[in-house]
Amino acid sequence: MAADTFHGLFIEELKDIYNAEKQLLKALPKMAKASFSEKLKAGFTTHLAETKIHVERLEEAFKLLDEPVKGKTCKAMKGLVEEGAEAIEENDAGLVRDVQLIGAAQRVEHYEIAAYGTVLSMARLMAHDDVAALLDETLQEEGATDKKLTAVSKEVNRAAFKESPGM
Repeated sequence: MAADTFHGLFIEELKDIYNAEKQLLKALPKMAKASFSEKLKAGFTTHLAETKIHVERLEEAFKLLDEPVKGKTCKAMKGLVEEGAEAIEENDAGLVRDVQLIGAAQRVEHYEIAAYGTVLSMARLMAHDDVAALLDETLQEEGATDKKLTAVSKEVNRAAFKESPGM
């Protein structure tokens, strides 16, 4: 559905993010289960709990805007989730697969940071202050998750590099 107004575009963007978060609710348990590193597994599990809250915040945003709670297929997230699934399917459990899972997860986080930053800016411009507060809270959490993934990646990357033959 094409948006012909700024507000209409804002709603379409929210629908896209809502669907993206719903896709993550399905992908994160699989990524946690496939993780070799306990820290990475715990990180995915924690982010799953946060993602449930992100979905609830988006549902609250729709209600505040007097819009129906519904998503539209987020093709970008679909592709990013598929990359994570490929990492699981193509690699044996271990640190190298964890490195690939972290990369896939960080691409997801960067997409979410960009998406939430966009809708937050739009919400502020339209003076949807209650909605902006919800979006900003999620944006901050997405940034924190990205930083946590970076910290875990340093440890996992070092360990995977040390154990990998054929350097």
